[in-house]
Amino acid sequence: MIVDSALYQNGIRVVGPNDISDLVDIARTSGGFVWLGLSEPTHSEFEHIVGELNFHPLAVEDAVHAQQRPKIEEYEGLTFFTLKTVFYNEANSAISTGELICFIEKEFIVIVRHGEGTPLVSVRHEIEAKPDFLKLGPYAVLHAVVDRVIDEYTVIATELENDVINLETKVFGGKRQTFSQEIYFLKRELIEYRHAIEPLVMPLQKLVSETYSQTPEVLKPFFRDTLDHLQRACEHASGMDSLLTTALQADLAHVQVRQNEDVRKISAWVALAAGPTMVAGIYGMNFEFMPELGWKYGYPLVLGVVTALSSFLFYKFRKADWL
Repeated sequence: MIVDSALYQNGIRVVGPNDISDLVDIARTSGGFVWLGLSEPTHSEFEHIVGELNFHPLAVEDAVHAQQRPKIEEYEGLTFFTLKTVFYNEANSAISTGELICFIEKEFIVIVRHGEGTPLVSVRHEIEAKPDFLKLGPYAVLHAVVDRVIDEYTVIATELENDVINLETKVFGGKRQTFSQEIYFLKRELIEYRHAIEPLVMPLQKLVSETYSQTPEVLKPFFRDTLDHLQRACEHASGMDSLLTTALQADLAHVQVRQNEDVRKISAWVALAAGPTMVAGIYGMNFEFMPELGWKYGYPLVLGVVTALSSFLFYKFRKADWL
């Protein structure tokens, strides 16, 4: 499905024919470039819309089926650039990803969108308000798109950081419960987030390298700034991942500590019961000649010894913080 298509000359959107190949022909003869946006096209739709542009078959397959890592490739003068979009569902703290697949040539840029993520309508409106920047060509559009996607990465990183802080507070809150399941699920979402953003570093590094001639020199500082933002987002995500790993280890350690405390308490109560049980067992045997059996104070004495022994053990266990 076509989201939007337009011909730009000197940074200004101009009226042109509806056919994409005709728009590209005008751009090639009269200057300017075409910006075409597609959303989840089928193979037949993609061939029908851009078939005359003669994209490489591998690039067409990637555009239709998606599920690509962020990368940059060149096919006979056509630059193929892929990046991941990330969407954060605050209700269940879940990360979902989509893809933006960009085909870039001197006279056009075709952007194919799959799945959730950053809408590009606002990007088009914003860059159309900057004709001096837009007239730099398709790579100016690519920069605007990549910059918006990376800004969304930063926003989602903030949301994830809030979830990490909340979990960290729970783990060290002193409650007698484990949060390992919550930590695991959040860590899984964070890993998906890292898989979306970290592979984008290498394609951006190629765009700004001195050996890559396709990127206009005037745009390379902008891409370097965007790359810097991406690297900070990657470092942020790596730090949160390490913090979650530490929180999980701390949570498991708390569980072991609580288990040890329970074992100590059980052992203390067993020791308290052992003294009276031993005395009662001895005097419960049917022997005629035993100490103090015939003495009238024998029974109170035995009870006193049992009470004193139990009190002493209770005092020692309480002092050792076992009870």
